[in-house]
Amino acid sequence: MKRTFYILLSNPLSVIGLVLVGTVVFSAVFADFIAPFPSHRGAVVDFTNFNQAPHWPNIFGTDLVGRDVFSRILYAYRISLLLGVVVLAIAVPIGVTVGLAAGYLGGWAEFVLMRLTDVFLSIPPLVLAMAIMGLLEPTLTNGMLAVTTMWWPWYARLVYNVTRSEAQEGYVLAAEIIGASRIHVMFREILPNCVPSIVTKMTLDLGFVILIASSLSFLGLGVQAPTPDLGSMVAEGGNYLPDSWWLTVFPSLAILIAVFGFNLLGDALRQILGSDQ
Repeated sequence: MKRTFYILLSNPLSVIGLVLVGTVVFSAVFADFIAPFPSHRGAVVDFTNFNQAPHWPNIFGTDLVGRDVFSRILYAYRISLLLGVVVLAIAVPIGVTVGLAAGYLGGWAEFVLMRLTDVFLSIPPLVLAMAIMGLLEPTLTNGMLAVTTMWWPWYARLVYNVTRSEAQEGYVLAAEIIGASRIHVMFREILPNCVPSIVTKMTLDLGFVILIASSLSFLGLGVQAPTPDLGSMVAEGGNYLPDSWWLTVFPSLAILIAVFGFNLLGDALRQILGSDQ
């Protein structure tokens, strides 16, 4: 544990990533207490204070109907993190199971599962998500479904590659000799050796899921108004540049902070977990 913290804190970029991610998570979890105007996450109208540049107490300014931009960003972080956690909670088990089965069982199982994975990987992620959202009602639930559909193949390919290299190791052969079932070998013997790669990729992917979800909302296919979403806030503010610059700049910076933070933290975890193996 001490070695882990030493590696994490010895790299300035890792510390920056940890601080950024901590800030995003803290803002999302405690938005009800931090936001100066909690009611502005919904359909609130205040025409006495609409489209105001940053000032106190609206430190990020107000939007076209008088809602506090800073408060809405905090609640948008909550939506984005919820989306990322739910997507990975569904996509990772699916991808891990497919990768383990294909890599260890081989034969027809490997052929069918990996060809299916290749089909999904051959389609650009954003295009696939747009196609799914184009067929469904643009809600948060359907947005999760769309992103999940495009995310599990990456874990299937990752775990497949690790499983193929581990399947011939001595500990796997020993388990087979003593009569361990295939399920036991896959999930109790091989899977623990895949965990470092999976955890690192999950950390990196949280940022990318937020970016993809924001892209869908930017195109009008994600979370719908009045629910605050970073992508839709950027899209709405873009119509009023450069005069009302705060409507676009601050939500864009919020996306940048989240993606940059998770990427730096993911790189740190790769170094730590790789050192511990």
